[in-house]
Amino acid sequence: MVTLREANEHDVGAIAQLHADSWRSAYRGILSDDYLDNRVHSERAILWQTRFLEKSSKPFFVILAEMGSDLTGFACVFPDEHPTFGSYVDNLHVAPQLTRQGIGRRLLSHVARRLIADQTAGGLYLWVMEKNFKARQFYSAVGAVEVDCDEFSMPDNTRVTEVRCSWPDPARLVVP
Repeated sequence: MVTLREANEHDVGAIAQLHADSWRSAYRGILSDDYLDNRVHSERAILWQTRFLEKSSKPFFVILAEMGSDLTGFACVFPDEHPTFGSYVDNLHVAPQLTRQGIGRRLLSHVARRLIADQTAGGLYLWVMEKNFKARQFYSAVGAVEVDCDEFSMPDNTRVTEVRCSWPDPARLVVP
């Protein structure tokens, strides 16, 4: 059974590991093999350590999905990030071996409930790599609208095109 809870600084190692595992699975052929095989874990660990250390200056929250003591997924959200699109889902990852089991949908639903409970105005959005077709299909299936695209620098020094997926009304993500 999957349970959801808010992350804290003690979860950084598990978050970084799942983040790296997810990238290795989803971004093979998009990011460099050298980066994915040799540097992604240490780079993601530094990112998450820094993020939690700087939380007071850049507020965010992370919702974890767990089965027992195993981290199965997480969502990281920066509330009120954009004046038009609203709160930013910076990360939504599910353990590669557990995709297509409803964990991502549950995480998004929980994020939407949290934003509604906190009376956070506006929508919800994220950026997804244009070539990450499975993720784009998932976001479309849960009601996201692809509204624009832009090019971003990645940690392996490549540039990728990403698509902005938007949910103007987060309440539509809430599932029972």
